[in-house]
Amino acid sequence: MKLNYTNKGMKNAVLMLLCVGMVNVVSAQKNPSKNWYHESPKKKNMGIALDKAYKTSAAARPSTKIVVAVIDGGVDIGHPDLREVIWHNAGEIPFNNIDDDKNGYVDDTVGWNFIGGAGGGMVQYDHLEKVRIYMKLAERYKDVNAEGENKKNTTEYTLYIKLKAEIESKIESNKTQFESIEELKKTLRDYALKTGKQEPKGNEIKAIVVDKEDEKKKNRISMLVGLYGYTTFLTMLDQALHQMEASVKYQYNLSYNPRLIVGDDYNNAHEFGYGNNNVSGPDASHGTHVSGIIGAVRGNGIGLDGIADNVQIMPIRVVPDGDERDKDVANGIRYAVDNGAKVINMSFGKGFSWDKDVVNEAVLYAKDHGVLLVHAAGNNAENNDVIPNYPNDSLGGNDVAPNWIEVGASQPKRKKLATNFSNYGLVNVDLFAPGQSIYSSIPNNEYAYFDGTSMAAPVCAGVAALVWSRFPTFTVEQVKQVLEGSVFTVNNKVSLPGSKLSKVPFSALSKTGGLLNANNAMNLAKKVKN
Repeated sequence: MKLNYTNKGMKNAVLMLLCVGMVNVVSAQKNPSKNWYHESPKKKNMGIALDKAYKTSAAARPSTKIVVAVIDGGVDIGHPDLREVIWHNAGEIPFNNIDDDKNGYVDDTVGWNFIGGAGGGMVQYDHLEKVRIYMKLAERYKDVNAEGENKKNTTEYTLYIKLKAEIESKIESNKTQFESIEELKKTLRDYALKTGKQEPKGNEIKAIVVDKEDEKKKNRISMLVGLYGYTTFLTMLDQALHQMEASVKYQYNLSYNPRLIVGDDYNNAHEFGYGNNNVSGPDASHGTHVSGIIGAVRGNGIGLDGIADNVQIMPIRVVPDGDERDKDVANGIRYAVDNGAKVINMSFGKGFSWDKDVVNEAVLYAKDHGVLLVHAAGNNAENNDVIPNYPNDSLGGNDVAPNWIEVGASQPKRKKLATNFSNYGLVNVDLFAPGQSIYSSIPNNEYAYFDGTSMAAPVCAGVAALVWSRFPTFTVEQVKQVLEGSVFTVNNKVSLPGSKLSKVPFSALSKTGGLLNANNAMNLAKKVKN
């Protein structure tokens, strides 16, 4: 729903409420059934035919356990729908402070946290990548005059000037938005007091008598309360304040240095062994949700059924509230490969890359060991063929990683299908999978609906694990071939993500032009010669 406001502060506040983080808990729409995306694709329910896949002869084959690494912001390993499927390092003795298996990580019994310190500290917040790049360039060009005399790299200096203007402007706008949302929250509480109700309705707020100059503000707030409900709207304000506080204090704070917590030599891109074994971190909501989609215990009568039925989840923490660092991503990939993962889910991304080469090396390391990387395409409604999303499968020149699947997000209705937020790309997005109104586990034994390509990627990773568990001799290239070669094709036009006016064929949004389909994948797998 488009919200039209003339008051800039109010408008920015509402926009913030709609843009809190990579994914949002769905609150302003009616959610479909919990397992809608497991069903077969039909007009108003474009699922992946998982239920049907489990009825195929391929699913009846003997099954091999597949380890799926979840590189994310943390996983609640004690969640009742996950604790039975959490990977355990058989070579490590818990809590003895010894690296028993000699892999370079002490007491890594269930995974590793690359954004923690040896003393137990944890990085919760970090800069955006573009801020880190700006800080590096600012140091390099601090003595260069406005005309850029004596600059060594024209392209680099141009980027510095661009980022300088953008980041300085963002720092100021962040402060303004934070103050606007704080004022909005205070006004909302004041109105509740005037109604004498703990949870007033929109029409009750509208009936309040205020000064003439406050009438428009009151009407806007009453409309929002009527739309979302008082408690939900207040929660949205708190979420927006939290996000803005993170942005002001950490993501755009040029004097903040989270690597002091980690204690590594950040300039040594190939350093490993730093971090700690706390794989949950301060906020495990995102990673727990992702993990549940892939492998929540099936048939236990609680929560949800994960996609793969013979899987172990290996939690690897590298993603803070901010942008993940390439060094940590590369180490996360290598850790997963070295400890037996066959599939790595990566539901994160950013618009800049500090050290793409070190990530590329890790991607090739995964390829050489037959490991599949599944990555979320991003939630900016952008064309990844035009605006790169990192990390990605590009290895330089025309070389691309053959063990990489980039996933866009679809929604239940065929007529719309592509979500309005999903990135897309005829070259750089491989396929789409359900990523809106996805129900899964979150910390504290709870469940929630989330949106995002962050949810679409684990749907794909789960199907990859399902196929591989029944066909364990497949190469990584064969698994990728099966998933991409079995998509459900959709011929109708859909709205171009981010636009309500532009219509494009759904087939033009990705390389395969289709929607992930588990049943088709299992049937195609039977035909692949190995």
